[in-house]
Amino acid sequence: VQLQASGGGLVQAGGSLRLSCAVSGNIANTGAMAWYRQAPGKQREMVASIILSRTTNYADSVKGRFTISRDDPKNAVYLQMTSLKPEDTAVYLCNMAVRPSAGNWGNYWGRGTQVTVSS
Repeated sequence: VQLQASGGGLVQAGGSLRLSCAVSGNIANTGAMAWYRQAPGKQREMVASIILSRTTNYADSVKGRFTISRDDPKNAVYLQMTSLKPEDTAVYLCNMAVRPSAGNWGNYWGRGTQVTVSS
């Protein structure tokens, strides 16, 4: 099971980016999905999460600007980011609960994608 995130880049303040994260491998089920971020010198923080019922949760700092969504047939999660601010600059990592076809549920992390917002 591997998670591959993409979509990061350099954008000016006020701009938008859409991050994607897909699972590869033999998958039986996926559960909760989330995006985290980690800026230099700061702790990793949860940005947004979504469960099977499509209930979502957001960090206060991104409410109203970011939208998390999931595509279960594709085993993918997305993060639409708008009105980006310089303080959103960080490495963004996806996280998923996954049950492989031959195995038990586990918690998996992608390698991260860099988002840089210039002022």
